[in-house]
Amino acid sequence: MESGLFMDILVTVNRAYLYPLSVMLKSLVLQHPKKPVRVFVLNRSLTPPDFAALERAVDEPALSLVDLPADQSLLPRAPTTDRYPMEMYDRIFAAFQLPKELDRVLYLDPDLVVNRPLDPLWELPLEDCFFAAASHVDKVMEWFNALRLQSEAPGPYINSGVLLMNLPVLRREQTVQPVLDYVEEHQKSLLLPDQDVISALYGDRILRLNPWKYNMTERLLADALLHPKVPVDFQWVRENSAIIHYCGRNKPWKENYLGRLDAIWREYAALVPFQPLKR
Repeated sequence: MESGLFMDILVTVNRAYLYPLSVMLKSLVLQHPKKPVRVFVLNRSLTPPDFAALERAVDEPALSLVDLPADQSLLPRAPTTDRYPMEMYDRIFAAFQLPKELDRVLYLDPDLVVNRPLDPLWELPLEDCFFAAASHVDKVMEWFNALRLQSEAPGPYINSGVLLMNLPVLRREQTVQPVLDYVEEHQKSLLLPDQDVISALYGDRILRLNPWKYNMTERLLADALLHPKVPVDFQWVRENSAIIHYCGRNKPWKENYLGRLDAIWREYAALVPFQPLKR
């Protein structure tokens, strides 16, 4: 499997998110018309018909989907809920499940759209950092989260929906047991388990990304609109935000969405001719 010719993307998903994933992938490919996109679909339950339906929904020749069955033995004691399934944890150890010849991969949540080309992010030097990611919290909340999580490596409290992964460094330095031990000891205090674990254990190995550009959210836009000196409004987002992330429970494919950024998601959704299979 030759690396370097593609922009390599990682997603972790179950069947419930196949439709949002199809919209995300459509937006991703449309923003990179000159570069093939290879997507490693790390999963625990998808079937060949699921992949066939996803390919039909996106309908872009430049897209290659790679079925990557998850290692079922990782994090067997991790706390899970309907909102935070086991698939969320798979990204923590993705470096050990992806092909060894890959040097980097960009993890993207399915509940986002790519609104501008990601080449500057894809080519970002990572040095010895494990990840590059954006934070949505201020210094006070960063301190509170470090205290709540008893962080072993204080750094930014990140949103794990967008993660550029430094695979050679992760393979060389990351180990499984500290994560298992941390989850076992702190599972009652984990609110957003995967990003809690990544922020607590690897905070000092995370390169900060600009959230306005690479992890824009409805909440960030609302905060900006309350501060007239911040030159960020809906038109700015449309023209400058490369990734718009619909994190939390406020999803643009559901009724009663609150906010304005769903308009951008719906533009991409209109290009997906049908939803993937439902059971």
